[in-house]
Amino acid sequence: MRFMSSVLRFAALSVGLAFAASAMASDESQLVESINNYRSQPQRCGSQASNELPPLSADPRLILSASGAVDLQQAMARASYPMVNVQAITLNGPRDATSAMKAIQESFCQVVLDPQFVDVGVSHNDRDWRIVLARPLLTARLGDGQSEGQKLLEQLNVARSQPRQCGGQAFAATTPLTWNAVLGGAAESHSRAMANNNFFDHKDRDGRTPGDRAELAGYSGQLVGENIAAGQDTVRKVVDGWLASPGHCANLMNPQYRELGAAYATDPKSDAGIYWTAMFGAQ
Repeated sequence: MRFMSSVLRFAALSVGLAFAASAMASDESQLVESINNYRSQPQRCGSQASNELPPLSADPRLILSASGAVDLQQAMARASYPMVNVQAITLNGPRDATSAMKAIQESFCQVVLDPQFVDVGVSHNDRDWRIVLARPLLTARLGDGQSEGQKLLEQLNVARSQPRQCGGQAFAATTPLTWNAVLGGAAESHSRAMANNNFFDHKDRDGRTPGDRAELAGYSGQLVGENIAAGQDTVRKVVDGWLASPGHCANLMNPQYRELGAAYATDPKSDAGIYWTAMFGAQ
């Protein structure tokens, strides 16, 4: 059995001021994009290794003053952001987004590679930068794990019905996936394991890969793939994140896959709160 995996804002008083504001916004957007590109690939941060992670969503409520002291909890309350956890990176010195990203990789890789974070806000004033990462409360009303998995199937089939670019790879529109209950059960078990044991990885705590878990569940297909996500509390957020991540996007657009099983699981004691698994297969 083969396995493929992948773990997604002033009215100017002059032309000069308008240009400066545009450049600043561009720097901020560029830094968000750089952080998400960094998260989309396996990385080593000190002695820790990370898997591919979904992109962070830019949230204007997380854009705080780039300089000076900030009380994060008070700032989140004022912005009406229902946060579970929040962390800020403050930089002084980088002249542009490229330099800021280099400083983040050198000194704050553990923060930006933390899978619990879902949203990001970046502010920039001259050489002062503030990057705020947060995990929100789960506010969506979800059905049971596998009924949401069926909704995920529907959204993935909508995505597969259109040609798209996944990073540097172009995909034509392809055939819809059909539901497979065995893969659904294996996906639910892995989501539950990640939630209850507070980890985010394609390998489970016993070292089993998605292919191993599918085979143990009784799946007879010869090709298995997996996408995972954490922190997003709606199917739409999960799919948008995967489509924005080249590896996850390529996995879900792979025309070799014919079947899908998917589910989520929650545990309030875990870092991300909610974990999703989609298992792709082909007989």
